[in-house]
Amino acid sequence: MLKLFKHFKVNKVLLISLIVIIVMKTIGILYIPTLVADIVNNGVIKGDISYVLKTGGMMIVVAFVTGISAILSTYFSAEVSTSIARDIRSKIFSHSQKLSVEDFKHFSTSSLITRCTSDVNQIENTINMAIEMIIPVPFIVIIGMFLAFHKDPYMALIIFLSGIAVLIFSVLISKKVINLSLNLQIQLDKINSKVRQFISGIRVIRAFNRENYEKKIMNEAFRNYANTNIKMNKIFAVAMPIIMIIMNISAVSILWFGAIRIESRDMLVGDIMAIIEYSIIILFFLVMAMMVLINIPRASACSKRILEVLEYTPEIVDEEANIIKPDNIETLEFKDVTFSYEDAKEHVLNHINFTCEKGKTTAIIGATGSGKSTIAKLVSRLHDLEVGEILINSDININEFSQNTLRDMVSFVPQKAFLFSGTIADNLRHGRKDATLGEIIDAAKIAQADDFIFNQKLGYDSFVAQGGSNFSGGQKQRLCIARALVKKSYIYIFDDSFSALDYKTDARVRADMKDELKDSIVITIAQRISTIMDADQIIVLDEGSIVGKGTHKELLRTCPIYMKIAETQLSKEELI
Repeated sequence: MLKLFKHFKVNKVLLISLIVIIVMKTIGILYIPTLVADIVNNGVIKGDISYVLKTGGMMIVVAFVTGISAILSTYFSAEVSTSIARDIRSKIFSHSQKLSVEDFKHFSTSSLITRCTSDVNQIENTINMAIEMIIPVPFIVIIGMFLAFHKDPYMALIIFLSGIAVLIFSVLISKKVINLSLNLQIQLDKINSKVRQFISGIRVIRAFNRENYEKKIMNEAFRNYANTNIKMNKIFAVAMPIIMIIMNISAVSILWFGAIRIESRDMLVGDIMAIIEYSIIILFFLVMAMMVLINIPRASACSKRILEVLEYTPEIVDEEANIIKPDNIETLEFKDVTFSYEDAKEHVLNHINFTCEKGKTTAIIGATGSGKSTIAKLVSRLHDLEVGEILINSDININEFSQNTLRDMVSFVPQKAFLFSGTIADNLRHGRKDATLGEIIDAAKIAQADDFIFNQKLGYDSFVAQGGSNFSGGQKQRLCIARALVKKSYIYIFDDSFSALDYKTDARVRADMKDELKDSIVITIAQRISTIMDADQIIVLDEGSIVGKGTHKELLRTCPIYMKIAETQLSKEELI
């Protein structure tokens, strides 16, 4: 856990103030038994009521100050622990934004969620309990033993031996609990993963009538987690009575030997009462400290999981990326580009060479798995190249831009249309927050989304569910296209973004976009030839290599693979 704290700064003034308050609280807790002993020895036994009232008034003041100190220590400890938890979550989220798509294969979505929630909660609770229960222990033990020894060395020895017994027993218990506590977080990861999978795939599960099978899997995960928790609780259920027995034996021993000491006139009754209070306080804080220490291995495991994320080096790093956004982009060139995904046996792209020009549309077509979407991701630098380079204006490598600058120049419509929860207007402004309502409406009209938006009860202020689940596939695609148009970029990439549109809507969208994007570079990836047949340049991919390049008519004559695709989609008249 200490290694994790190196990544964060704690308010030193707050921490020092907290320690001072804890010391004040500790002194107050231990001073009250001393005052009780004085009342009994010097007031009650001697019948001195004025002394009783005077000392009792002092006890009230000490109790009040101790109570205020306890409230402040609780408040400040919560402030410290929650601020650390806030900073950890913020840092995890910020660092995860730097990870590439490939990097996310090392951390599943459910695991990242668990690390941001449950793991951080565990660390936060441990810090809070450590401040409240561990920091006071040295002061409690040292001051308490000193006061007990001052009252009677023999009675102090009983407290010391009882404390040793509690520590030994707590260490034995912790050894059994540590492995169980470490296993809990792993099982929680599995539960989150299975719950997320179940909820995300609920339609498929119901379509195939697999509810009972999924329930069986979920119940097994829940049962394993519950059984581990039950084992831990059984250990604690046995441990607490044994610790209470040790504490009670300590109290009985003090009373037994104390009575002998009183009879021999070596001690007073008030001193016995004070020593019993000291023993209870010391042993109680020792027990609480050990309970917290048992949780520390679990918190330590959580901190290691968080450090795995924070210390993970992203695949894509901006190195000396100082080039500013250019005033204009005339060309985008793929120059001998070769690429493969991590752990892949074969290249996804092999020696790709082509140039996209401003004001022209470059279309990419090919079989599934031929590398079409990979090209789209490389332009936005969602992955880094192994061989070759992608050039802006023939001389600037895209790696020379920062990721933010590069992606600010690109409007990307992904293969899977995704909308964020909020309003339609919020989603369309996702790429440019200062877009006016008029600009949003213009983009929606070009994307043929304006009609169904106005049919919504609140128009552009209508609610969008997470992922856009309250819209059809075609509606989501049109909204995603409109979102890209609102951004006003130099380069537009449409990765199979028209697949859910009917032919009529597809044609209208492309016709309207032609005028809108006449001063931009447009890359269209599609499976349907009707979507790309009007493109200025068509790239045909097969197994990661370019097997054809040209216009629609040229490829019908020169590229057999393109001809085969065309024959399955176009009529004989259209092939002529």
